[in-house]
Amino acid sequence: MSVKIRLQRHGKKGKPFYWVVAADARSKRDGKYLEKIGTYNPNTNPATIDLDLDSAVKWLHNGAQPTDTAKAILSYKGALLKHHLDGGIRKGALTQEQADAKLAAWLEAKTGKVDNKKEGLTKAQADVKAKALKAEKEVNAKRLATAAQAEADAIAAATPAVEEEVAEAEVVTAEAEVATEEVVADVVVEEIPAADTASETTEA
Repeated sequence: MSVKIRLQRHGKKGKPFYWVVAADARSKRDGKYLEKIGTYNPNTNPATIDLDLDSAVKWLHNGAQPTDTAKAILSYKGALLKHHLDGGIRKGALTQEQADAKLAAWLEAKTGKVDNKKEGLTKAQADVKAKALKAEKEVNAKRLATAAQAEADAIAAATPAVEEEVAEAEVVTAEAEVATEEVVADVVVEEIPAADTASETTEA
């Protein structure tokens, strides 16, 4: 029986989620499988891959052939490297300890690269958010400045009318004061002769 290591599609429309399975090459893509050895989620950045390394290597030892995408996933997680190192052990070129040390060093370096990529993506997202916030603040500042200018223009437009009303009130007040002074003067003029006549009568 020819065995393939391939992806089996799950998930909903537009958001696929895959199982990494070992299956008979003659079975349907989403049909029966011999063993599920991992998952692959391409909806995250970077993609999330969970792989049972020992099971994958066991199937490779038994002659299972990975598809192109499955091969890339196995390589990404170090399954192909472990398969290669196990071949070296069988031939006597390496000891188990040497192979384990090489695999551990490779996995550590790979983890470092993945972490650096995640940090870079996080920083890029933070920069995008900061730029968006700055742009929003600038827009708000412009909006407030425009509103303040419109209010100042409205006040300036209303000021001449108020000044005219004040001027008219001052004119009316001045006219009233003049009229009052005239009335007072007439009263004084009329009272003076009467006072003089009384003084003359007293003297006589």
